[in-house]
Amino acid sequence: MCENPESQPLVSVILPVYNGGTDLSLAIQSIEKQTYQNWELVLMDDGSTDGSLELMKGLEDKRIKLFSDGVNKGLSKRLNEAVIKSKGKYIARMDADDIAFPERLEKQVDFLENHKNIDLLGCRAVAFRGNGEVIGLLPFAADHKVMTAQVWRNIPLPHPTWMGKASWFKENPYAYPEVKRSEDQELLLRTHQFSRFACLPDVLFGYRQGPFNFKLTMVARKALYIEQMKFFKKQNQWKNMINASIVSLIKVSVDCLAAIPGCQALFFQRMSENVPEQIKQDLTQALNKSK
Repeated sequence: MCENPESQPLVSVILPVYNGGTDLSLAIQSIEKQTYQNWELVLMDDGSTDGSLELMKGLEDKRIKLFSDGVNKGLSKRLNEAVIKSKGKYIARMDADDIAFPERLEKQVDFLENHKNIDLLGCRAVAFRGNGEVIGLLPFAADHKVMTAQVWRNIPLPHPTWMGKASWFKENPYAYPEVKRSEDQELLLRTHQFSRFACLPDVLFGYRQGPFNFKLTMVARKALYIEQMKFFKKQNQWKNMINASIVSLIKVSVDCLAAIPGCQALFFQRMSENVPEQIKQDLTQALNKSK
């Protein structure tokens, strides 16, 4: 599927960047090489100091819009700014170190155009290490009912795979002050009762997974737990408060074990290891095409 790139973009891909490093170029190229071409890429620099800004300034594709003020404001602030600056009917998330498979935008646009009731759509994602080694598939649920059946645990909709109605993003901005490292789960939790989510079963995304970091993981766990308690208390959902507390305790216990040298694999058990060979090949091809 190929549209006139000079027309009003149907999709605005928003990509916040803070010291994107060597992976940034691959992420951008994976958008440039999409089978669907009626898009704009909104790059929001957040005060990078590693050469990322210079790389982005050198991009020649007129569909790429760069915004930079030299200030570090944080992820949530930049995401909200990107949403405001976007011109598309749909907004897609993208992270600076991930890879979008060539048909990602095409398949998501097709689904949203034919399912007007869906506000936010994801796709399946395969997690990989920096060297291209496959770790596993991220947790998956296809429809809203299954996805939100255990909101006290989390909502399995990987944030960098999101594409949704621009109107939905504008009506539901990211929380500020920022919910550190859990801003996307907070947004899903806050909006799930009046929104409709879905996720394509196709693996259309490569999620770059760094090594287990106990300190950063604890920051995310604490931030999400606080938001869950606030939300469930406001809704008088006492059972969900208890369930969230139990699950958080279990997760922290696993994290503590994973922090022991040689036990990092415990943290990645949530990712299925039985990845079909075809998906591994698709990831390799996507990485190579983006070089």
